[in-house]
Amino acid sequence: MESPSRARSALGRRSVLRLIAATPVVAALGTACSSAPDEPDQLLALANAAKSDARLAEAVARSHAKLADVANEIATARNTHAGALQQEIDRLNPRDPEDPPSVPDAPPQQAPGSASAASQALVEALNSARDQAAGLVPALPDYRAGLVGSISASCASLLEVLR
Repeated sequence: MESPSRARSALGRRSVLRLIAATPVVAALGTACSSAPDEPDQLLALANAAKSDARLAEAVARSHAKLADVANEIATARNTHAGALQQEIDRLNPRDPEDPPSVPDAPPQQAPGSASAASQALVEALNSARDQAAGLVPALPDYRAGLVGSISASCASLLEVLR
């Protein structure tokens, strides 16, 4: 038979071990509960930029025949990016099909007057999109990081096509 002091210390050790074992669970629950549903989705800004870039590229394609093929490719790619981001936003934050998308359509844009200025506007938009996406990757869960990383890489590839 164990002495009462020995039984208390064993019980104390067990309690301490239980507390240590439960700490990650409590931390995980705290993290899961702390993300406020009112916070905007991190991907909204990327999706809005993708739609805006697509409208710019469409305007450039209409206004500058020499850039039309490349600008149409950029518009197609950026519309695809916006669609993929919208799907991911909706996957995590389902919305009623009757509601409008969380990423509204961007207003039409006017292309800069010269082909050189139009090309530069596309370069700036793609550089910004690439950098914005790349900067967000480390803070995202794996699946989202893969999606956003591939969008960043796609923008980098589109930049090479423009050059």
